[in-house]
Amino acid sequence: MATLPRQSHPDLLVGLETADDAGVFRLTPEIALIQTVDFFTPMVNDPYVFGQVAAANALSDVFAMGGRPLTAMNILCYSPQQVPKDTIREILAGGLDKVHEAGALLVGGHSVDDPEIKFGLAVTGVVHPERVLTNGGAQPGDRLILTKPLGTGIIATAVKGRLAAPEAEEAAMEVMRTLNRLTPECLEGAAVHALTDITGFGFFGHALEMATASRAEMVIRAEHVPVLAAAREYAAMGLIPAGSYKNRDFCAKHLRLADTLDPLLVDILSDPQTNGGLLMAVAAPDAASLLESLHRQGLAQAAVIGEVAASSTGVLRVE
Repeated sequence: MATLPRQSHPDLLVGLETADDAGVFRLTPEIALIQTVDFFTPMVNDPYVFGQVAAANALSDVFAMGGRPLTAMNILCYSPQQVPKDTIREILAGGLDKVHEAGALLVGGHSVDDPEIKFGLAVTGVVHPERVLTNGGAQPGDRLILTKPLGTGIIATAVKGRLAAPEAEEAAMEVMRTLNRLTPECLEGAAVHALTDITGFGFFGHALEMATASRAEMVIRAEHVPVLAAAREYAAMGLIPAGSYKNRDFCAKHLRLADTLDPLLVDILSDPQTNGGLLMAVAAPDAASLLESLHRQGLAQAAVIGEVAASSTGVLRVE
């Protein structure tokens, strides 16, 4: 899309420029529209859980802008000749379950005959124009909070290879299908300056997007990053998704990695996530209370993982 002409409009609050999670368009002085779309192929065997994960992942982009979803539309690709109707019904039911949990309405959708199953949502949400959260507002001194553990892509690779223990698969599925919705207590009780979700570009990719959009250097304390226990075991076995290497190569010029950093942790920080956690840059005095709020909300592994160190053109330093 870099070759397409840039668009400008006085009410276009978030467009293509910052590689943000969704577009935002102001409708009135008090209402801005959030729009996003996401869909992908199955990463779990259970069709109902796949529907939940795909829907939660699409809804996450609205939450990552500080908004709330209003409506959603299904995007479905499958072959009616190859896939039983019961399977499709379960996928759609899983998606509907998460749409309702998010407080939104499913209002329709579109399907295409395709040899490979794909599912997701186009989601419309709203936010106050003055409360839009982007990936470009991190300020020096901010603390960085990650709300979910990393490693779902590595565990999904183990699942595909039939090497994952049932408890490891269940732990990864629970992370992937948990909504990234933030309570009003979280958003109103702390000065959150920047927000994004960790998905296909891995932690490195999305954190670097925040650092670049914020023109900042971000310091990550590796020992504080929450990681699914089985992800370390499977990474040591070499079960690394191809996307992990692509993510690392793409970010390499802007990474400053400590010489003593565990190579397995580098693999995990590069690991493509599906509906991974939110990465938040929050004013230092508010970090502890926000973390407590996240824990009360059920995000037990949310942690302060670093800080915004200085102004820069966009650098990620991992210590």
